[in-house]
Amino acid sequence: MARGEIQAAKVLHPKKAFEFKDAESIREYLIKTIQKFRNEQNQGKVIPYESSAILDESNIVTLSDGAMGGKGRGLAFINSLIYNLDFSQYLPDINLKTPRTAIIGIDEFEYFMDNNHLHFVTTEPIPFEEIKWRFLHSKLTSTLIKRLKEMLKLIKKPLAIRSSGLFEDSLMQPFAGIFETYLLPNNHPDINVRLQQVMDSIKLVYASVYSEVARGYFEAVHYKVEEEKMAIVIQEVVGNKYGDMFYPHVSGVAQSYNYYPFAHMKPEEGFVVAAFGLGKYVVEGEKAYRFSPKYPNHEINSPKDQVQNSQTEFYAVDLNKHDLNLLEGDTAGLIRADIYEAEKHGTLKHCVSVYDPENNTINAGLDKPGPRIVNFANILKYSYIPLAKSIDVVLDMVKEAMGSPVEIEFAIDLNRDANLKSSFYLLQIKPMIGNIADYDVKMDEFREEEIIMYSEKGMGNGLVDTIHDVVYVDNSKFDKSKTEEMVAEIEKINIEMNKAGKKYILIGPGRWGTRDRWIGIPVEWPQISAAKIIVETSLEGYPLDASSGSHFFHNVTSAKCRIFLGSAGKIGQLFEL
Repeated sequence: MARGEIQAAKVLHPKKAFEFKDAESIREYLIKTIQKFRNEQNQGKVIPYESSAILDESNIVTLSDGAMGGKGRGLAFINSLIYNLDFSQYLPDINLKTPRTAIIGIDEFEYFMDNNHLHFVTTEPIPFEEIKWRFLHSKLTSTLIKRLKEMLKLIKKPLAIRSSGLFEDSLMQPFAGIFETYLLPNNHPDINVRLQQVMDSIKLVYASVYSEVARGYFEAVHYKVEEEKMAIVIQEVVGNKYGDMFYPHVSGVAQSYNYYPFAHMKPEEGFVVAAFGLGKYVVEGEKAYRFSPKYPNHEINSPKDQVQNSQTEFYAVDLNKHDLNLLEGDTAGLIRADIYEAEKHGTLKHCVSVYDPENNTINAGLDKPGPRIVNFANILKYSYIPLAKSIDVVLDMVKEAMGSPVEIEFAIDLNRDANLKSSFYLLQIKPMIGNIADYDVKMDEFREEEIIMYSEKGMGNGLVDTIHDVVYVDNSKFDKSKTEEMVAEIEKINIEMNKAGKKYILIGPGRWGTRDRWIGIPVEWPQISAAKIIVETSLEGYPLDASSGSHFFHNVTSAKCRIFLGSAGKIGQLFEL
């Protein structure tokens, strides 16, 4: 008490010596009490490295000094929020957590660049493949290597090695998805091999600062590549082992502001895009399930459309991959499996429904034969867990704390703990960018014959009066089997537009920026960086629901580019002109 440890003193004071059998038992009790008190003090904080703290989910451990970068700042904010606010009074039936997390500060990046004499890559035109090779054959500091090895002795689950650049997830230029992330099985019997895989992943994340995609984005937003510094976030992957795969039941992205409200929904009520398995499926803009956290029972599409647009595959960590070739890219440690593989694991029960073609109805669960639809009906309609409410509460709390609209990434483990609760993991938080103020457009002042394009659904708003060029994909000649070839053509046009200092309107069917080439044109942001307005048009047998690739659209809107869902018939007038 005299030393100011008031809480610890209050716990210890009522205990009497005669309550213990000997001096050793008193000593053990004192140690446990003080350790518990110290752990409680560290909850929700970023603490310096110590091996005993690695296994505690309630704090973030720094493996090296320096700034934590954008993702790191967001995770520190989340952690502080979870462990300093009593969320249990709002969400008593679910555990709100963050995964075990360690952060390598930007000092290590600067040591890496200095010690290995790599600064020349910022100015010399070196192919990215050569940069990766040079980085892989360079050395990290001995202190970091020692700490990584100690950490790997304690953590045996798969690991995510994630970028956390200084500019990443910033308010005005988020750099979302520009740098690499690697998911490692972390299950090789030799710890030295596991250590090498982690070190190689860190080096390749460092190298991704100088990739063609990153350089293109730096140029588009008028930043200098040499100003970027890279921290690293190491997170335990959420999920469980099923056969030779490791994955969570649900992953997704939620935003507190909905640019595409439907029916009676309001923009400020937000929306969620969720998928079965790892979240890579969602952030790359593939077929995932979209819903409003305020109205989780509200179906946006007809039963037939739901069948057509349902998730058919999922991502998982491939536990068969002991020896990885990380030069294959961010999917080196992953497997893309058919959704029926998950049914064999018994993990689909609460995540899918079955379509009955005879009655044109959808039945929750797996009790009947028929096509599977990933719509999380048992969770959203029948409240197996309070997912919609949890997202609504978290979005509201985080938005209030940050003072701006926000986006979160999350993962769900449906397995129950000793208290019969499932777990909701917050993986990332970032502010949403762009002006979301309402503009009052007086349509009666425009004559219909003067309007070239018209849409009631859009992202971003304002007046753009400097455009004289249109780049469009002609619906009458469109072949969805050749979308990858279209990317190369569009990129060439974009380069010419940038050289000429021009901006243009980009029009095409399906989803722009998707990784699934069968539902849209899989461009990356630098390949269309001169576009000021993007229009997604309808085409028979082709999806028109709003694009949901989190990373792609974060970067598009940060460049003050507008996105619209257009009417193919109305846009046809433009082609006639």
